[in-house]
Amino acid sequence: MKVRAHIFVSGRVQGVFFRVETRDEATKRNVTGWVRNTSDGRVEAIFEGNREDVEKMIEFCKHGPPGARVTKIDVHWKEYTGEFNEFKIRRTEIF
Repeated sequence: MKVRAHIFVSGRVQGVFFRVETRDEATKRNVTGWVRNTSDGRVEAIFEGNREDVEKMIEFCKHGPPGARVTKIDVHWKEYTGEFNEFKIRRTEIF
């Protein structure tokens, strides 16, 4: 079953290659969507794909790459849309 998860990751998650590692992990798992830094210091991502693969992406984000210190992760499950063809790093969101 295909699913969509919209997540926000808090902690020391910027400046530690979190987005690059997330993109690489998503590409390995055939998960589509995007990841970006937010102006408030978090990382935001949308994952779409098979439930098992999306759940593994969430597990990856609970720890992140070496150097990251994740303190909180918020996961919002949404309906799968199929709008993405690949996984991309997006520019930082400006509030």
